[in-house]
Amino acid sequence: MPLPSGAFQGSSGPSCFDRMKTGFGIGFCVGLASGALFGGFSALRYGLRGRELINNVGKVMLQGGGTFGTFMAIGTGIRC
Repeated sequence: MPLPSGAFQGSSGPSCFDRMKTGFGIGFCVGLASGALFGGFSALRYGLRGRELINNVGKVMLQGGGTFGTFMAIGTGIRC
């Protein structure tokens, strides 16, 4: 049974900016995970070891996290 439209007048939900921050955070975490997988496999395929491997995977993780987080924040902002 649907709730009436005025059922939650006293409590307002999170603001649009809060939703965008949450979207960015979730997107950043997803981008980090995918960057670790794809960056790790590609670095191992190229034969990187040791410090080169860690630096390359870290760079790919941050790039993926930033990119995916930005797009998630923009998509959340459009939905507000």
